[in-house]
This record gives sequence, C-alpha cells and structure tokens, in this order.
Amino acid sequence: MNYKVTKLEPFGALVEPTEAQTSVNDLSIQALRDLFDEHQIVLLRGFSGVAESDDLVDFSERWGEVSVWPFGKVLELVEQDKPKDHIFDNTYVPMHWDGMYRPEVPEIQIFHCVRAPQHQDGGRTVFSHTPEVLRQATAEDLAKWSQVTGVYERKMEFYHSRTVAPLVTKHPTKDVSVIRYCEPPQHEDEDFLNHPDMSFEGVDKEELGEFLKNLQEQLYAEEVTYAHQWETGDIVISDNHTLLHGREAFVSGAGRHLRRVQVLGSPKVENPHLVFHSDTPAGV
Repeated sequence: MNYKVTKLEPFGALVEPTEAQTSVNDLSIQALRDLFDEHQIVLLRGFSGVAESDDLVDFSERWGEVSVWPFGKVLELVEQDKPKDHIFDNTYVPMHWDGMYRPEVPEIQIFHCVRAPQHQDGGRTVFSHTPEVLRQATAEDLAKWSQVTGVYERKMEFYHSRTVAPLVTKHPTKDVSVIRYCEPPQHEDEDFLNHPDMSFEGVDKEELGEFLKNLQEQLYAEEVTYAHQWETGDIVISDNHTLLHGREAFVSGAGRHLRRVQVLGSPKVENPHLVFHSDTPAGV
C-alpha cells in the first residue's frame, strides 16, 4: 500500500500517499473503485501525475469511457471575463446532476483543482447524498416527493435541451432510490446568468414555495452534505448517479480553477428523462 485512507464526514474517503512523489498512475483503479462504491466520493490529495489536462484524461480513461462534449473531454471551470453562463462566473451553482441535459448520463465526475482559492474566498463544491436524504425523510415528505416531477429546459453554448424527471427515482444500476432534482436559483435577479426554465408537476402552485424550501433544507442538511474545501492539486472522484452537487459562490478574481472530466458507466446509461436535445444551438 502506497497510500492511507481516512473517512470523510459525513461521507467520502480521503486517500493520501505514504511516500513522496507518488503518482495517481501508481494507484490501483480497482482499489479506488472499491472505495468509490463504498463512499461515493474519493478525494486524492498530495499525489502527482495530472499536471496537464491530457494527464487528467489519461487518468480518467482508466476508469472507463470518457464523455466527449463539443469542447472536448475536459471542461475548464474558471471565471471568465465576459461569461455567458453562471458556471463561468463566480456566483453559486444550484444543486443538480450532470448529464441531465445530455443523451448519456455519466456515472462519475473527476475534478482536478488546478488552482484553489483562499479558504476565506469561498468556492467549495457541495455534494448531497440523496439516498441518505430519502432514508432520513418522514413518511409524509416521501409521499409528497414521490408525486412530483421536475420539468427543466436549458439553453447554453453547448446544448439546448429539455428533460422531465421524477423527483424520486431508481438508481440506474443499484437497488436504491435517489433524488433527481435541479435546484431553482435562489436569487431571481440579473446576477444569475442564463437562468434555466423549470416547473414542477404534482404539487399545487400555492404550496410550491414551501415544498421547495423544505426539500432544499433537507438536501443541504449537515448530516447528508459534504462541502469540499479545495486545495491545489486535489482530485475528487464523485458518484453522479447517487449524489447531487453544486458550487458555493466565491470572490471574483480569487483564481479558482477546476478541470472536470465525466466518465460514462459500463454499460452506458442512456438518459431516461431527456425529451429534447440539440448540440450547440444557434444564436447562443
């Protein structure tokens, strides 16, 4: 063993090298996969081997087939001077699951922190463990949630898509229920770039505000939420089928820079909720 494992709270596993200059390429993917299956998040900290984006792709391809976007295999998550979408500015990103607008839903996200902001500058990535949310919910809440379907439409540089997803649904490969939900932006103002369109069926309009407030409180509850404070060089491997994730706002100019690669499952999971999809829509 050239690494040690420490449990994160409330879920996840931290893997650190026991020898200097240990590369991620020295690690057994099967051993990491076992940790991933048990903990849903694996944090690799202190390892070398992913200095460039191509290195990250090489490491990710050891996990499985990498999802290819119009921009390629690596998404550069960094604040832009003139962003057209909120993922490229410094505001928060609401909870969601990756691939909700794509033909195939990735099983795994692999994030690499090229440059971390100072801790006081914000920018943590927040993960919610949805099976645990369901386990802790009351019977009344479960009954309400099981009747609700989200209708989401989003148009950005890389796609224009519409997806319709039950709030509570089955995990695509495991015998467990999960939550599939895109959180409405908390601030209905001009600071939130490229607001997605969304509505919710199965709940009365006059009850919707309180319904979503209650759901949000439970998704962000301390005992089901892991908020990752980035350190430069961190690699976070997360379970997209089980978790929802989002981003806290950070100070503009803080230099926060992540790279993200998505790994498809084996077999691939075709998006069961997608009703319309078009790559790179005209006029965006």
